[in-house]
Amino acid sequence: MSLQISIGHLSAVGPRERNEDFCGFVTPTASALATKGVLLALADGVSMSRGGREAAEFSVRGVLSDYYATPETWSVPHALDRVIQSINRWVIGQSRSERESGGATTLSTLVLRGRRWYVAHVGDSRIYLIRDGKLRRLTVDHVWDRPEMQHVLTRAIGLDARLLLDHSDESIKEGDCFVLATDGVWEPLGDRELHRIVGESDAPQAAAEALVREALEREGRDNATAMVLRVDRLPEELLRDALADSDQFAVPPRLKAGEVLDGFSIVEVLHESRATIVYKASDSDGAFVVLKTLPPALAQDKEQRSALMAEEWLARRLVSLYFPEALPLEGRRTALYYAMTFHEGASLQQHLDAGRHFPIVEVVSLGVRLMKALGALHRRDVLHRDIKPANLHLGGDGRLRILDFGVARSAVGEDESAIPGTPSYMAPELIGGDAPHVQSDLYAAGVTLYHLLTRKYPYGEIEPFQHPRFGEPTPPSRYRPDVPYWLEAILLKAVARERKLRFETAEEFLLALERGENQTTTAPPRTPIARDPLRLWKSIATAAIILNLLLLYLLAVR
Repeated sequence: MSLQISIGHLSAVGPRERNEDFCGFVTPTASALATKGVLLALADGVSMSRGGREAAEFSVRGVLSDYYATPETWSVPHALDRVIQSINRWVIGQSRSERESGGATTLSTLVLRGRRWYVAHVGDSRIYLIRDGKLRRLTVDHVWDRPEMQHVLTRAIGLDARLLLDHSDESIKEGDCFVLATDGVWEPLGDRELHRIVGESDAPQAAAEALVREALEREGRDNATAMVLRVDRLPEELLRDALADSDQFAVPPRLKAGEVLDGFSIVEVLHESRATIVYKASDSDGAFVVLKTLPPALAQDKEQRSALMAEEWLARRLVSLYFPEALPLEGRRTALYYAMTFHEGASLQQHLDAGRHFPIVEVVSLGVRLMKALGALHRRDVLHRDIKPANLHLGGDGRLRILDFGVARSAVGEDESAIPGTPSYMAPELIGGDAPHVQSDLYAAGVTLYHLLTRKYPYGEIEPFQHPRFGEPTPPSRYRPDVPYWLEAILLKAVARERKLRFETAEEFLLALERGENQTTTAPPRTPIARDPLRLWKSIATAAIILNLLLLYLLAVR
């Protein structure tokens, strides 16, 4: 069951010569409804000649179209912020190029996705929530606090290149009613009257019409625009469960070479673990593919079933040369698995296991490709959380691809893994229980490059049951003297114990690798050994106690 809503809206010119308000909404189809949600936007143009209306209309139309063009892995606040910031730059550019028609506008946006609402807002248009018979304002007016200047905006689209938006979000309840209104509605009515009118209306459209009509009858002096949305029914499932839709499929039995699944002929098992089985198979056209499924022992594990389908959902949205491509299976799939493109080659761990030694030049080249891949991933608001040689595939075409998104986290997914990853590649703060972040992926990438060079780990190998105490990382030149000083500095910075000392982004890491010795990276300073001022006296006291015990023993035996 998807989100079901009712929407009403009306905009009237009122006593003004021109309507400078503008509003709009998008109710997308089922797939986009689950990933992007319903979007409402309302703007009130501020005239600088004729530019107010243009700024308002462009802002609403822009956010309604561009928001749905953002990656589905972006969080709602991130997507809205990026889109609105771009709109703001365009409006400012227009104002500078056409001074006689410059303008600014308020902008209030509301997104309902799954079981949560999100607001992004600037200016003095308002968004209200009516829940359980109580009215609550969700936005703050960005105006001067002096009585004579309460209509002068301090923040708006088109006023300042450095736009600061207000963001908020909260869970939705069935029956919630949202009201978006310009000051031509809320000012003459007031909150109490606005609440009464909406409560007495039997439908959102009737409520929007009544709000505008009453505002103008109360001698409203401005354009009047209102939008009313009512939540009629919430989705029965959370987003990840809706995406998974795994109950209709059974886990296939363990397959052998030559057996066929939905037209895919099994060639061999590529990988098997407690949680997954990965097969190499050939399609009917002879092309090789990869099939990923669960072991039969997990056939009834709802969490693992849902996670596999959520992994497929994410893989379908990571379209890039740096990741395998998820293949469409609509109308073909009869069991719980998903298919990916197959690429000749081997993982970096397989190369290490085969005894391969990586030259320094090749490790740097792999690092450059890895940073480009991680940059592409992070720009989509996705954290891999298990970067290591076993999950990096060096193809026969020379491309490096990131594999296995089983524990990856995106902004629209649900994080059910407390401490995912491989201990030796996990940043110290993750082992301490902190939330993952971009720099924890970069830390794992630094350990990976370190391991390719030395076959060692900067803090030693860490077992799953250990609670390590991180000291200073061992310089890679200790194990491999031919590592140049500039590369050693980059790796030590990447695996620094403290997060603030590491690279902040994949692009920064990439730039350091590309510049190499031409612009040397500074390695983090080594933490000096803390000296205990009482250590000497403690040692003297201990020695005195031992000596006295020895004397007492000698006296006793005599």
